[in-house]
Amino acid sequence: MQPDLLERSAESQNLAWLENSSLEMLTRVLIDKVAGETAIVSSFGAESAVLLWLVVQIDKDAPVLFIDTQMMFQETLDYQRELSDHLGLRNVRVISADATEIRRNDVFGRLHLKDTDACCHLRKVVPLETALEGYEAWVTGRKRHQSASRADIRPFEVDEASGKTKINPLLHWDRADIEACFAAHDLPRHPLVADGFTSIGCAPCTAKPIAGADPRSGRWAGQDKTECGIHVVGGRIERVAS
Repeated sequence: MQPDLLERSAESQNLAWLENSSLEMLTRVLIDKVAGETAIVSSFGAESAVLLWLVVQIDKDAPVLFIDTQMMFQETLDYQRELSDHLGLRNVRVISADATEIRRNDVFGRLHLKDTDACCHLRKVVPLETALEGYEAWVTGRKRHQSASRADIRPFEVDEASGKTKINPLLHWDRADIEACFAAHDLPRHPLVADGFTSIGCAPCTAKPIAGADPRSGRWAGQDKTECGIHVVGGRIERVAS
């Protein structure tokens, strides 16, 4: 067999292995409920279609939680609807911070300019904590390749803040694997990917990645902050090592 054919065959087998491994984990989680009642948490960002495609192979009615911080790119809001329709997701729940709390703590929408941690806590962490009441576990799309702070994540973890099980079925996927899955299944892409964005959160705190840095380097660029506060280690929001 020609070298290029061998390479394509190996890539195809690698993708099949990854998909089957992730599907097996998700089946145990969503059908067998090995971790109890479980929700999917999705940002509907640059790579989100892969996890959601896997989910619909198992259960189109699985609860999918999307946090609309009310500071999202319009492209993300449009993509959430487009991707949900494309995949046939039947149980997407759009959640947001309580309007009274927004008026009390960030009436002018400028909290992120002075305290990004407080803004993330108000608009993402608290709404998610509320939405996860009644669930014992939640599925994330985190991958080890995304940043140094995610390099050691495990398939099943205990979330320090909530005490719930956090499940990472894509931890072994790298960027090439993600791209292969998009191509193999003709998955629609987030519109901002074409503009060079590789990790997409709230509009005021998202930029294109820094050249030569990890895919999440455009998030809170110029700060030591690497996570919104949903993922906590040692009781603290994960940050870049000094």
